[in-house]
Amino acid sequence: MTVSTDSPAEPLRGARPEPASAVAATPTVAVIVVAAGSGTRLGHAEPKAFVLLHMRPLLDHALDSIFGMNEPVQIIVVAPVDRVADARAIAVRAAARHEAPTGFVTVVAGGRTRQDSVDQGMNALLPSVDVVLVHDAARALTPAALCDEVVAAVRATGHGVIPGQPVVDTIKRVAESGAILGTVDRSELSAVQTPQGFPRAMLEAARAWAVQNGRFEALTDDAALVADAGNPVSVIGGHPLAFKITTPEDLERADLILQAAAPQPTLLPRIGTGVDVHAFAADDTTELWLAGLYWPGESGLSGHSDGDVAAHAICDALLGAAGLGDIGSVFGTADPRFSGAHGHVFLEETVRLVAAAGYRVGNVSVQIIGNRPKFSPRRAEAETRLSGILSAPVNIAATTTDALGFTGRGEGIAATATALLYAAPEPGQTPDLNWEA
Repeated sequence: MTVSTDSPAEPLRGARPEPASAVAATPTVAVIVVAAGSGTRLGHAEPKAFVLLHMRPLLDHALDSIFGMNEPVQIIVVAPVDRVADARAIAVRAAARHEAPTGFVTVVAGGRTRQDSVDQGMNALLPSVDVVLVHDAARALTPAALCDEVVAAVRATGHGVIPGQPVVDTIKRVAESGAILGTVDRSELSAVQTPQGFPRAMLEAARAWAVQNGRFEALTDDAALVADAGNPVSVIGGHPLAFKITTPEDLERADLILQAAAPQPTLLPRIGTGVDVHAFAADDTTELWLAGLYWPGESGLSGHSDGDVAAHAICDALLGAAGLGDIGSVFGTADPRFSGAHGHVFLEETVRLVAAAGYRVGNVSVQIIGNRPKFSPRRAEAETRLSGILSAPVNIAATTTDALGFTGRGEGIAATATALLYAAPEPGQTPDLNWEA
């Protein structure tokens, strides 16, 4: 797959080069995946698209649907401005997992509002694109087939198309006092979903019209914006799995669906442990990287790589559980390729080696030992970052040694890790989510 950052021609960092035979024609369909929302109602400190669902960020699940479409598409992920790098890493892993032979992936920073974020995505469209789908990362289980159906309907009608589900509950109009004012005819109602699809020219013209007429901020729904500009929009049948994950109950529902669909381990689990220690660097210019995060203003750790003790301890635990040796024997300090390399480089390659040996990661527990940095304010961010890389839950704890030993004297940081591996699913055991409710 050819993937890109802010420019369609620039290779996405972390993506593996592809042979020329794997690169297909430039796509005519683009999917803008809006992943810049805060997700306050979900009850997590993390932005919604980065909250874990069944061991992987919501965005990762949403990209599964897009990569599963029948034709090559340009994928534009719109992420929070401070999480662009994380979104980029998730996109790279998703592309590699699907071994997608065609397509383009772009990651851009979102704006203040949803419409601003969609604008950022529109600005990144390839010239060849003539059909645009706008999709919410929060609808993480949307089947790829629904995306294909929206594209087909846009081409067949030449106008806007949105998926929707019939409203099954009785709907009442209620006054502020709570008094019932009447019953709404639900036969005329539809609970709309995403992706919403439009001819590119129609969507661009409608957005320009909304700006010129002061309607841009008032219309948060893309279909409403297009219809407000005088264009037809029709509804096709949606899918039960395209529900939006907004509340903790929605997240629990999605997790139960995935648990029911996931293959069960066929072999006994394997457990590994890892330990790593690094001293603080003598100079003031070395950056501190710990648990996959950069810690500005903190003294860095010395080492051949970036010295991320948490990442290195996890690698040792995973390699040990799989019977593949340790980080020193697999990577080695004599290899110039790993000079200054960040922890995610070692983790991603370790996960690849573990998978090649026939295992998948169950979960990882990490203990960081040291006086600084103060870890608790960024614990959730670090757990999300590492869990996304491993596609498995990572729990991180941090402690001091009450001024005892080299960590207590502030000379360095240590970390221990325990990893649980299961046998990887057999070929053909991929969970099937295309069920009907």
